[in-house]
Amino acid sequence: MKGFKFHGINAGIKPDSQKDLGIIFSEKPASMAAVFTKNKVIAAPLILGKDRLKNGVCQAVLVNSGNANCFTGEQGLQDAIESSNIVAKAFEIPEELVMVSSTGVIGLPLPIGNFEKGIPLLIKDIDSGSVDDFAEAILTTDTTKKIIRKECIHKGKVYTIVGIAKGSGMIKPDMATMLAFICTDLNILYSMLQSILQKSCNRSFNRISVDGDTSTNDTVLCLANGMSQAYIEGEDDIIEFQKNLDEVLFSLSKKIVKDGEGATKLVKIIVKGAKSPRDAFMAAQTISNSNLVKTALFGEDPNWGRVVAAAGRSGAEVVMEKIDLLFGDVLIVDKGEWCGKGAEIKANKILKEQEFNIILDLNIGKFEDYFLFCDFSQEYVRINADYRS
Repeated sequence: MKGFKFHGINAGIKPDSQKDLGIIFSEKPASMAAVFTKNKVIAAPLILGKDRLKNGVCQAVLVNSGNANCFTGEQGLQDAIESSNIVAKAFEIPEELVMVSSTGVIGLPLPIGNFEKGIPLLIKDIDSGSVDDFAEAILTTDTTKKIIRKECIHKGKVYTIVGIAKGSGMIKPDMATMLAFICTDLNILYSMLQSILQKSCNRSFNRISVDGDTSTNDTVLCLANGMSQAYIEGEDDIIEFQKNLDEVLFSLSKKIVKDGEGATKLVKIIVKGAKSPRDAFMAAQTISNSNLVKTALFGEDPNWGRVVAAAGRSGAEVVMEKIDLLFGDVLIVDKGEWCGKGAEIKANKILKEQEFNIILDLNIGKFEDYFLFCDFSQEYVRINADYRS
């Protein structure tokens, strides 16, 4: 990919030797789009970022892990501004072209001294850095780096999309703790990019759940620097790019759910036959967020009653006598009737797999939607009980 540099180092923000400070730099100002959390408690970087998003242009992104810089008052906002200023001075670019992002524990003051020492080192060695270094530096409870690369051809010119994400717990995006950074050397106006990114988020990051919690720091940021010479202008071009970006974001969102804290299974709930698009969405979302459904799946128990009960309380229109429910390809409820113990025995085999679908057909309409989610295990409780210790 042309014109982007990445790096990540340990700056002492985390209480160990892990990487915790990362940078993305574009050799020229890039069109910028972003989607942020709808949580009303938001971190200082988002307060700053929402203001700078109005410019539609960005050249550098600084990201730290180990500290969320959230609920830190005016000092937290000043620290976010100061860290962006250090980056701007080092690269000799306007401070308005720097975005910052943080993830970690809420409420702790940002250790700005670590930034003052770490940022110069980060930028000095940026040419020796890599996407992998950056991806590692933004992790918290994640067990793996999350990177997707896609090479595309547009009117004879090659451009690349690289997506990097972090997220394992506190995952029920509502925009959009999860962070995602998308870089492309495609040439596109920021106004087009914003609309395309929003649509992609709605079909990817807004269709996942690990634990039903929406973070204070959720951010999806996309930069397009145009250095590939591939140019988006007409409606057909937009549709083509939308498809490519959708693929990258969906793959990243799937990686987040698969790496859910303590997760052992990746599940796709598909709701069909709903009376309206909203009904399909609400039913799928409620099932994916149900702790009772999640724990049953961890126990490999085809407890279909929990699934239909979640659909029934979702706000979607439901007619019991018309419901069909399948675990994988095993029909376990047929027009509101339980299919018997034999069906449950077959369904149990499906639940032993690491990835599978649950299909709920309401049979009262033509609309369909989905969510990706994972199970709940004892490990999730352990991770979050010990998160600050």
